[in-house]
Amino acid sequence: MTTDPLEKLGQAELARYAVDALRRTMLHYGIWFNEVVHQLGLHEAIRLEEKVFSSYLPLAMSRLSKTLGFETENGLPLWLVNMEKESLVSLIKAMSFNWLTSDGVWFRTIEDHYDMYTSKRCNDTCWTKYSPLEAAMIKSFLRLPEQSGLDGLERALSFRLYAHINEQTIERSGNELVLRMVRCLVQQTRRINKLPDYPCKSAGVAEFSTFAKTIDSGIEVNCIFCPPDERPKAWFCAWRFYIPE
Repeated sequence: MTTDPLEKLGQAELARYAVDALRRTMLHYGIWFNEVVHQLGLHEAIRLEEKVFSSYLPLAMSRLSKTLGFETENGLPLWLVNMEKESLVSLIKAMSFNWLTSDGVWFRTIEDHYDMYTSKRCNDTCWTKYSPLEAAMIKSFLRLPEQSGLDGLERALSFRLYAHINEQTIERSGNELVLRMVRCLVQQTRRINKLPDYPCKSAGVAEFSTFAKTIDSGIEVNCIFCPPDERPKAWFCAWRFYIPE
């Protein structure tokens, strides 16, 4: 009779293995998404990912609920649904910071092992895939119409993970919207470490243009200023969104 190798592990090793199993699952899910992008295109991959996740979530939660002993409702753990609102908001913000930390650690690791150019190239390309994906997920979450216009964009910009980390202002005037970044954690951290502003303009162009186009294909984007551009002290970057008449 074969002994289960997990039985030979100690408590700490089992806990580490459980975390590693989660890591493998996340990476495998991401590899699937990336390959569907390669085979079928980004737009179709985003569409299919929503169907995949809607099928996967209740199956995964059902299995975990039986193992960990919690109840679910509509595929969500009831302990999460019933959490105090303040705690749930804090959890979302903590997860948003973890998302940014992951992004930053990837950037620094590539930079340390190669150079700034290579890391920046990887970063900019990642934004061309992540930003439309995040926009599509927000669009679905908010139940926005297909062509949501600037009204939809204004709502969607407030639900980016970045919006829970940085401080931004949004102003509307006629058929244009201007977003200004008042507080940017990435740039402020660089200042604390006495480093120059990170030249994020190319990433911002990829990020904001693909995000806006996913919300409404008619929206155009202009960069007002973003490092390495000279900028006023009050803002880190500013972007203009508009629908041509």
